Amino acid sequence: MTNVSLGGALAVALISVALCACSPVTLVNALTPRTTYREVTNLAYGTFERQRLDVYVPTHPDAGASGMPVVVFFYGGSWQNGQREDYRFVGEALASRGFLVVVPDYRTYPEVTFPGFMDDAAIAVRWASDRAQAFGGDPERLFLMGHSAGAQMVALLATDARYLHANGMRECDIAGVIGLAGPYDFLPLKSDVLRRIFPEPVRLASQPIHFVTGREPPMWLAVGDADTVVDPGNTTRFARRLQRMNDEVEVRHYDLGHAMLLGTLSAPLRGYAPVLDDIAAFVNSAPERASVHPACS
Repeated sequence: MTNVSLGGALAVALISVALCACSPVTLVNALTPRTTYREVTNLAYGTFERQRLDVYVPTHPDAGASGMPVVVFFYGGSWQNGQREDYRFVGEALASRGFLVVVPDYRTYPEVTFPGFMDDAAIAVRWASDRAQAFGGDPERLFLMGHSAGAQMVALLATDARYLHANGMRECDIAGVIGLAGPYDFLPLKSDVLRRIFPEPVRLASQPIHFVTGREPPMWLAVGDADTVVDPGNTTRFARRLQRMNDEVEVRHYDLGHAMLLGTLSAPLRGYAPVLDDIAAFVNSAPERASVHPACS
């Protein structure tokens, strides 16, 4: 691990608090470069107020003939809060590696309960697939990425095909899934608010681990071994189920907490762990996978 100054350690502490509290991550974004991307903001992908998204287009894309890889990122917030503007540092990080990035908002509790936010996520993914080429992206290399609650959402999109199918997509339209600190197997629910978000009649359907069939896209799952917010056992159990069904899954462990697993994507903190490098390696290996996706056969 890279040595850091006292000021750097203080920045880590402040960022961790900000991310965990889901408040505006002012410090992170203030330190985020603006020269690596062009941002197109406040684009509608549906009719509801929360169905808006931002697109980050690399300033100097290193795209092949077919275009840049596309990453759709869903933030966390316990399915209750969050706003896309707070995650500019994620858009910048991925754009700096030559990826076209889409960061949607989505409806949260109490406006909707499960599966309302899943419906929004699927619509946003279809929007990104349809419009990727207009921004220089390659819809054949479409990745889903999420942190915390957002990781549950992208994992469920990849395992429960009904959401993609409802929007005219197939499992094989997703080149890969990137999950950071995700709850993939979190029953029984431990709070009254979660029981309201996930009503009893549909509660089991919220668990990505329940839907694994062996036809999932490749998955890259990151876990912070110091995570006290989401039990790292979620990732362990989910990965084991994927492996038993012969799905392609890679699990990476980092000596980080829940918020810092995502926070290390920000420019000033990338030296703490190679999370961004590892994500980029996964995305860039996609062409080797595309022709053997089981869901396309």
